Amino acid sequence: MAQPKVAVIGGGMITHVQILPSLYNLQRQGLIGEISVCALDRNPLRALACDPMLARAFPDQNFVAHPPLNTDPNKKFPELYKQVIAELPKQSIVVVAMPDQLHYMVLKEAIANDQHVCCVKPLVLQYKQAVEIEKLAYKKGLVVGIEYHKRLDDRALLARRQYREKMFGEFKIGHAELNEPYYYRNSNFQNWCTCENSDMFTYVGCHYVDQVHFITGLLPTEVSVYGIRDKYPNGNEGYLWTDARVIWENGAALHVTNVMGYPDQGPGGNFQGIRLYCAGKDKNGMLVHNDQYRGLEYCYTHEVDGKFYHEPSPDYFKYIDLGTGGLVPVGYGYRSVEFIINNIRRCIGLSTAERQKLIRQYDAAGVMATPKNSSYNELVTEAARLSVQNGGRTVEIIYGDRPTVKFKKY
Repeated sequence: MAQPKVAVIGGGMITHVQILPSLYNLQRQGLIGEISVCALDRNPLRALACDPMLARAFPDQNFVAHPPLNTDPNKKFPELYKQVIAELPKQSIVVVAMPDQLHYMVLKEAIANDQHVCCVKPLVLQYKQAVEIEKLAYKKGLVVGIEYHKRLDDRALLARRQYREKMFGEFKIGHAELNEPYYYRNSNFQNWCTCENSDMFTYVGCHYVDQVHFITGLLPTEVSVYGIRDKYPNGNEGYLWTDARVIWENGAALHVTNVMGYPDQGPGGNFQGIRLYCAGKDKNGMLVHNDQYRGLEYCYTHEVDGKFYHEPSPDYFKYIDLGTGGLVPVGYGYRSVEFIINNIRRCIGLSTAERQKLIRQYDAAGVMATPKNSSYNELVTEAARLSVQNGGRTVEIIYGDRPTVKFKKY
């Protein structure tokens, strides 16, 4: 099988900590070919190229930078991604790693140029866009995998199997929390994760909404999100504190807390977990994932990332040394990218009809998120954005022939 070329559109944090090292490891195994990374300007690309950990982990590997690394740092290239995608051989792989509100335009460009896609979550911000992407990609036999990496956490996969084997009973009420560190406010988040574009529930709460469906198969029917505006260092405002309630088709309720303000001196990189209470016959079940506690307690003799005490997570993404030269990425962050890329690789070289058959299998299996099997997430996003911008009013999700969202009437 030919090694497909890969173009990453976006050079920010997720590319740095998860996407690029995952792709490097797949390239090292001979599963993919040349890797390109395209950004608005050369600055994040230089940061990637000069990163000491990436250089240590993958000493003999690099990427093609668009624009080149020696470009004027003040020059912007907002349309360059189109050229990068167009110059790929057909049925290459485009990884969409842009701010949420820019996914749609990159997806459309990739599909127009007959490229398969791996897209960081959420796919898009509107349901109608998700349906459009689904239909356009399927017509051409192009795989679109959405990188909800918590789906590849062994805990979620185990819980999914056991819940569907009726070992817990029926989900009734629960709480989820994913709080990102304060220092995120000093990053590029302050330029895009602003009130008019997104909020903390839309950005990270979607992980746990997706996980409840992934485990239980239930669909969300009502969303209310109360957001508190706060200022970034550059003066922009974002909904940096959000409190959400999601009602499910069986009447169950999930309460979701998300903030960009977990203390930088806190022991973990963030705080996260989920707790579901379930009803059974004559007894109840409970499912608790303490994702913030990894069982590791390290106190270093010198500062690492601004502190001495750490509770690092080996589950999401870490590097280990297997004595083979360089370092090897492990964790569900890597497995998720690997899973999507391998699903795409299975399609390369097949006829359109054969690729469409595989896409239907991926849709039905429901392990890899696709536009068809996860578009409820876009309905949740639409409902959440409508709610958070209206003081937390409850918004209903209406399914049927033309799914939509609207304020709940009492």
